Parts: sequence; structure tokens; C-alpha cells
Amino acid sequence: MNHHQPAADRTALVLTGGGARAAYQVGVLKAAAELLPKRAHNPFSIITGTSAGAVNAVALAASANNFRLAVKKVERIWSNIHVEQVYKAGYRDLCAAVLRLIASLFHQGRGLHKPLALLNNQPLADLLSHVIHFGDLERRLDGGLLDAIGVTASSYDSGESVTFYQSNLDGTVLPEWRQSRRRGIATRLGVEHLLASSAIPMVLPATRIGDTYYGDGALRQVAPISSAIHLGAERILVVGVSGNPNRAPAESHEQHSPSLAKMVGHVFNSAFIDALENDMEHVNRINELVGVVINENPHASTGNLKLVDFLCINPSIEINEVVSRHIGSLPRAMRGLLRMTGATPEGGGTSMASYLLFEGDFCRELIACGYSDAMAQEDALMDFFYPRREVRLRAGT
Repeated sequence: MNHHQPAADRTALVLTGGGARAAYQVGVLKAAAELLPKRAHNPFSIITGTSAGAVNAVALAASANNFRLAVKKVERIWSNIHVEQVYKAGYRDLCAAVLRLIASLFHQGRGLHKPLALLNNQPLADLLSHVIHFGDLERRLDGGLLDAIGVTASSYDSGESVTFYQSNLDGTVLPEWRQSRRRGIATRLGVEHLLASSAIPMVLPATRIGDTYYGDGALRQVAPISSAIHLGAERILVVGVSGNPNRAPAESHEQHSPSLAKMVGHVFNSAFIDALENDMEHVNRINELVGVVINENPHASTGNLKLVDFLCINPSIEINEVVSRHIGSLPRAMRGLLRMTGATPEGGGTSMASYLLFEGDFCRELIACGYSDAMAQEDALMDFFYPRREVRLRAGT
């Protein structure tokens, strides 16, 4: 029997990108699962994800029949993960990759047999094929446990932010879209979409889907919340991976120029973090504008603009400080590479290291932080899952 929610009740979960930082999202979801009834189905009719957040999104959707069990499955993966399950990090692998990058200079900067990247993500492909059953995803959609699941990647050909989404709703209800370098394509999701969405440029290889190569979904994604709105969301829970945007970051006055890792980390932060914060400010402004129009004339037309009720939860800690405690758990070859590029506390590049630190100890600490932060907003979460009749606007920390 189909139990699709009416459009006015569609609640979305938006999971942003951030490499290993996405473990934080699991802690937030763990808290949400404990606040809901024990055997509750997935409470989100729409789930969208970018980069590592896309992996979490699809894993949750595939087990949408039992939300608490789905979160436990994802938590188990992150709590026991090791770098070798995501990318090859031995001396031979890293040296071969560096040589391939040098060789590409003699071939117009192209890889001859496969896309260029510093790291080989074949272990990630194997892991995803093992832990995510895409047939289950289709069954959850057919059973009405969710309306749509979206995975965002970036096209290297068109420069568009492309959301691949799977839904069993009619195309007239959830049509494809294309506007302002953002595109939605209806498809059947597979491992290749997750690999494309999480392919950090130059770090992990681009993935070919059809005739186009795609990279990390955070690239060119100026509006991370927009795909959920296009898919019909009226209320949105956003789980970010940056620190509290309202808290001034600690300043450091180094006597040397920024290291390579610090510059790369700055670029990563711009792609993974800044776009979300800017998009939330944009949604806030639209809500305020629509609210003024409706208050003055309840029957006035607002065109395509609508009120969007959202709650955002971000880490209360500085993740870079957590990195300093766990960077030593990386394989020796990877530690050496990070040290050479300055991706260490001494080199000021721990931000870059945070995206690559797929180790259980680091991820468990982020999960614990996510759980604590979400429980600190228990009232806001309960209001979100059980909304009052009036429209509310909230902004989490």
C-alpha cells in the first residue's frame, strides 16, 4: 500500500558534504531516532545528500522501514571505518599516483587510462556495493516510505550542479528541472552516483555517468537546500559539518606563508561549508519577504516563492581541534604525505586532513558530538517532527 505524504506535509533531510566530517551527521540522526518511537518508519519523505552526506542519505533511505535500525547500520559503518576501506593509502599507491600526476603533464594534463587523482577510491566502491542494497531503495520508494532520494554531483562538462534523484512519483508531480546552473535528473541511483558525488577534485577520481564526468557535489553547489525544495519539501532539517557560524573562529598569526594543505583546506571549506551558510541566509530572507506579504494580504500571490520551515544543526566544536587528537591514527604513508603538504597542526592544515581522516576513533568522537548537539536542541527537533499548525522559522546553532 502506498503511503505517500501530501505535498504540504513533505519533510526533507539535507545532508551536506565534508568527507570524514560527515560522521557528525550520524550522531544527529542517532539522537533523532531516539526521540521518535522505537519502531518508527523514516520520518523524512525527501532525503538529499552531497558528497559523503550522499552516502549517508542513500544508506538511510534503503532502510526507511525502520529509522532507528537504519541509523544503527550507518553508525556501525562509521564507527568501525578505516582509511583502507575508502582509499588506498600505502607507499606504493601514493607514489604511483604522484608519478601519474607528473606523467599527465606530458599529455595535456590528462590521465591516459583513468581519471587523475591522488588517491584510488576502489575500496570505497567495494564498500558501498557491500553495505548499500539499491534494490531495497526502490522497494522503500514503491512502499511509500519516502517520496524521493537525491544525490548531487558536479558536471565537469557543463559546470552545473546536478541532482540525480529517484522517485516513483509521476513526472508531473516531481518534474526534472534546470535553472541557474542547477539541474535535476530523474534516474535509478547506483554506486556510480555516490562515487561521483564524493569525488573531491584531484584527491579522488572523477566518475563517468553516461557521457559525462562528474566530481564532488559541493563544487558549484551555491544552493544546497534548493534540490530538496524542488522535490517538494515544505519543512527541512539540515545537518551541516562546519562549526557554529555565529562564533568567531580563533585567529592565528603565523610568521610563515600558508602551507599547501592550508590553502587547499581553505578551498575545501569554501566548497563544503560556505555555500550552505549562504543558502540558509538566502532562505531566511525569502521567508521574511513572503511572511511580510502574507501578513499584509493573506490572499496575495507570492509566485514561486513559499515559506520553508527549517532547522539547521551544526557542530558546536571546532573539528580541526579534534583532528589534532586523531591524525596519528592514519597509515604511515598518508601521515607522511600530509606532513609534507603541511596538513598537520604545526603546518596549519588540519582542515584539509579532516576531510580524509576516515578512522573509527575520529568518527566516533564526531558522532558523539552530533548526538550531544542534537539532544541540546531536543525541543526544536520535537517541534520539527511534530509541528504546530502555524508556520515557524527556526535557526539552529
